Amino acid sequence: MRAIFLDIETTGLDPTKHRAIDVACQIIDIPSNQLKGIYQSLIQISKEDWEKTDPSSIKVNGYTWGLISKGKPIQEVRDEIIILFESLLIKRGEAVFICQNPSFDRGFFSQIIDVYTQESLNWPYHWLDLASMYWTMLHVKNRETLKDIKEGNLSKNAIAASCGLPPETEPHRAINGVTHLMQCYQSVLDTKFD
Repeated sequence: MRAIFLDIETTGLDPTKHRAIDVACQIIDIPSNQLKGIYQSLIQISKEDWEKTDPSSIKVNGYTWGLISKGKPIQEVRDEIIILFESLLIKRGEAVFICQNPSFDRGFFSQIIDVYTQESLNWPYHWLDLASMYWTMLHVKNRETLKDIKEGNLSKNAIAASCGLPPETEPHRAINGVTHLMQCYQSVLDTKFD
């Protein structure tokens, strides 16, 4: 089984209006805990799409038009990810995506590689989230602890703090998000990647 740790930075929260501008993933072979692949790229968008950015999102990730305009065309990013996944034999039943918030990342990932292409390549259907893993770990440790958990306690930075890890580096970048996600995952699941 392979785990595709994925993070995407965007120009806003709405995948019907905003655009993916930075994508990163690291792929771990779970039985051996070995890193099998890594990918990161800025994604070029049109000036028209840039003008639709949500200022709150740009404040979090700190991207500028000058930086994004130097990104790769989305078709090139698409092709590179497909080549990477094919080289690692990523397919349904043998891999899963892991994100902090899959409902967010999946919508923007589908801008890069549409769902029909993902389906035709037989890519993983399941997108797992760190917060559920953390919630389960708390539940297993002590059911009483759950009554004190608030939604804010399920953010990646809150999970990191509870595990004695620092918050994600700011401004946010997809590769830093993936690295932080992997650190949190290892702590929550009490495992160590090589």
